[in-house]
Amino acid sequence: MPDARPTILVIEDEAAIADAIVYAVQTEGFAAVWKTTGREGIAALKKGPVALVVLDIGLPDGSGLDFFREIRRESRVPVIFLTARSSEVDRVVGLEIGGDDYLAKPFSPRELTARIRAVLRRVNPNEESTPSATTGGRCWVYDQARCRISYRGRALDLSRNEYRLLGVFLAQPGRVFSREQLMMAAWEDPTAALDRTVDAHIKTLRAKLRAAAPEADPIATHRGLGYSLREDT
Repeated sequence: MPDARPTILVIEDEAAIADAIVYAVQTEGFAAVWKTTGREGIAALKKGPVALVVLDIGLPDGSGLDFFREIRRESRVPVIFLTARSSEVDRVVGLEIGGDDYLAKPFSPRELTARIRAVLRRVNPNEESTPSATTGGRCWVYDQARCRISYRGRALDLSRNEYRLLGVFLAQPGRVFSREQLMMAAWEDPTAALDRTVDAHIKTLRAKLRAAAPEADPIATHRGLGYSLREDT
């Protein structure tokens, strides 16, 4: 089935930064496409559809500002600039030529996803700016706009961290997440959470999922590695 989630196109040549961005936007329920050059990014954009572009200004094959001008000749897709430069002049140039937002490196991936949602709300005021995702066919309905997750037709009564944990799994079914990755994604202050805290939340999640479907066990334990959401649930 085609991926129904809104797609964020990331044009960034630094692998570590791109990996962090892709992980962050997928955790928030978006799909992500990563390209390392401006030319590859524009080619990906033409294949569409793309909800928003995260565009680095310093690319190996040219200036991101020039690629932005090329994008604008074909599309009105919203664009958030990334750059290592932090001067006011660079920020003003990026915004004056039509960029929707601007973020200087280093930055928090959570701040970037918050800005992505804000830009999408601004450019599409009559549409939901956060994705709703249906994962695993009829089993899951993940409505981020209403902070609601349903499993097999039953809305789950989740705490904040349970909701965030399950959202991480739903963004990438089958992927094995370590406890550290889950803490980073679900807790406001990951340093305040311990491994056994994650285990305790997984235990309560499983209990609530069993209440909705007693025969199912959608969260898999990988000894010494972490947890994943079974792809066949």
